[in-house]
Amino acid sequence: MAIIDILKNFSWLDFLDIILVAFFIYRIILLLKGTRMVRLLAGIAILLFCWMGARIAGLVTFYKILDNLVGSIILIIVIIYQHEIRRALFSFGKRRPAARERQEEVPQLIEELAMAASALSGKKIGALIVLEGEMDIENFVEVGTEIDAKVTCELITSIFLPYSPIHDGAVIIKNGKLTKAGCFLPLTRNPLVSKSLGTRHRAAIGLAERTDAVVVVVSEETGKISIAADGRLTYDVDVNSLRKTLKKLIETRQYGWLL
Repeated sequence: MAIIDILKNFSWLDFLDIILVAFFIYRIILLLKGTRMVRLLAGIAILLFCWMGARIAGLVTFYKILDNLVGSIILIIVIIYQHEIRRALFSFGKRRPAARERQEEVPQLIEELAMAASALSGKKIGALIVLEGEMDIENFVEVGTEIDAKVTCELITSIFLPYSPIHDGAVIIKNGKLTKAGCFLPLTRNPLVSKSLGTRHRAAIGLAERTDAVVVVVSEETGKISIAADGRLTYDVDVNSLRKTLKKLIETRQYGWLL
């Protein structure tokens, strides 16, 4: 009977309310999936549980300490995870794909990047290749030489040759074109990142933590290829895996300038 009564009083506003809440929770899960904030939410849940337990049990001193901490939790989260929050909020306002005729450029771009990474890997020449998404990375990139050229394997490999004056730093690919070279990226400050990783890998992770960019890294020491995205590094991938991963990341993010 109780269920029947609920259904009788159920209106389209209640249905809309449920849909909006479900969509909001779904988006939050997608944004937090695979990020450091998942562990933070688990810690907050434990903190709130202890806070409620201390209140019910009458542990006055312990409750007051936790109460002050809970009152400041929002400010603490904003300070520690400001880059993740900025990226998450930005993703809510992503533009939908435009210029669908440019779909044909995606396979060609991926192939040029894959061939360049393979060539550099075979010669053990270090490289950083940034594929900018919808989020502007201008504020996170230092220096850089303006280029504005079509992305080709030959151009990328020539830039990273040791005798090239702009071989240090990263190249930036924006709107389907190579726009800058010799750029310096922010290093990650995540203490969980392996100390064995060099500056290039730390720079790739640092930019991927702050923006929705995808960064391809070629190690100068080992020649191994890695991909950084969403603050995570996939280490030592082969050329075929690189192609598939780039295709998947581009399709998932639905970059308006590519699709």
